[in-house]
Amino acid sequence: MISALTTDLYQLTMAAGYWRADHVCPATFELFVRRLPSRRSFLVTAGLDQALDYLEHLRFTDEERTWLRERPQFAKVPGEFFDDYLQSFRFTGDVWAMAEGTPVFANEPLLRVTASLPEAQLVETALLAIVSFQTSVASKAARIVRAAQGRAVVEFGARRAHGVDSALAAARASFIGGCQGTSLVEAARRFGVPASGTMAHSWVQAFPTERDAFIEFSRSFSESAVYLLDTYDTLAAARSLVASGLRPPMVRLDSGDLDALSREVRRILDQSGLRSTKIFATGDLDEHRIAALVAAGAPIDGFGVGTALSTVSDAPALSAVYKLVEVRGRGDRDATGVVKLSPGKETWPGQKQVWRFMRSGRAAGDVIGAADEPAPEGGVALLKPAMRAGKRLIPSVPLPELCADCRRSIDTLPEDVRALDASSDIYPVRMSDRLQDARLKASRHRDA
Repeated sequence: MISALTTDLYQLTMAAGYWRADHVCPATFELFVRRLPSRRSFLVTAGLDQALDYLEHLRFTDEERTWLRERPQFAKVPGEFFDDYLQSFRFTGDVWAMAEGTPVFANEPLLRVTASLPEAQLVETALLAIVSFQTSVASKAARIVRAAQGRAVVEFGARRAHGVDSALAAARASFIGGCQGTSLVEAARRFGVPASGTMAHSWVQAFPTERDAFIEFSRSFSESAVYLLDTYDTLAAARSLVASGLRPPMVRLDSGDLDALSREVRRILDQSGLRSTKIFATGDLDEHRIAALVAAGAPIDGFGVGTALSTVSDAPALSAVYKLVEVRGRGDRDATGVVKLSPGKETWPGQKQVWRFMRSGRAAGDVIGAADEPAPEGGVALLKPAMRAGKRLIPSVPLPELCADCRRSIDTLPEDVRALDASSDIYPVRMSDRLQDARLKASRHRDA
């Protein structure tokens, strides 16, 4: 479980301030991405399951409360805040969210949290970390899988991830985005996805000859062996493998000119009657290198992608934010929408819904509107109830099911939106008239 102290200090100082001021009225925050990264025309949501688990199990331990009250920042905070409020602290709010694997665009709420101000405020940091990272990785995976055009893609990035927790989250999000497996064994066990692995160069180097290494490996893994060919000389290794009499299910290329080498290796294999042996490529791959290999007709059957996927190396951070959009003061019968007006960081007031419009089986555009306004004709609401009064309403969905749903959802996007180099504003998203009026009124109110 994630510690309750996995939050920024100012979340806790604000929570203490809200509590002391008895300003614990209901409030709504929304998590969204301000701008799409370069070369992204859409994102793929991920991380909801972990986010709901975090909210449902959020507690302050005795040790955490003792440590916190000893911080100098809390010297003037009454002891009751730690002994009463934090001791019994639970998340008791409501959450609406998009299903994992849903294509999403800039400014569309991925999730909406309504709870008392201290509760909703305190969870900001963890929710952003969970949802924005997994959304970033799932989006990258979807791009890589599309570039592979039906060839298998396996996530190989654990050793390059920013820590083992990130490695697990990246493996999970990669599978949602369309990868067929992971090299990380704990991710395979925990999430029920296929584990995939070959051999390292060290295995080949540990034996007198490559032929010895291949034969010894085949003694234990004859049905699943993937033989690494580029430790010394790729083509010589391919000939040695053929000469050994083994009938490998797959070989791996990890360096050099993958296009030229795959063609030569394919020729050597085919001439020896090993037409069913597949070629798997790795080595600093991303969607653009894969797309180039596929376009060139390289005879590669699958790809392992590491660094570019687990670190999302071309766009390592989303402009994801979690912003207050509505608050209900003591005695107020109606909630008040709030806005932020600072240039480049403006927000829209009130609880929102996102409706997607379909035309002939294709997504034609989205409308962001007030959550309680009538649904536009033909619009499909994307935000669904996920938690009520601190209890999750939806069960964990098996990753294969999420992956299939994600693929179907992406397939509904227009072809030009799915292109690797599509513009970030190519898909039409507009604010409803009512939401635009509400923002204008809220802005005037703040200026008065």
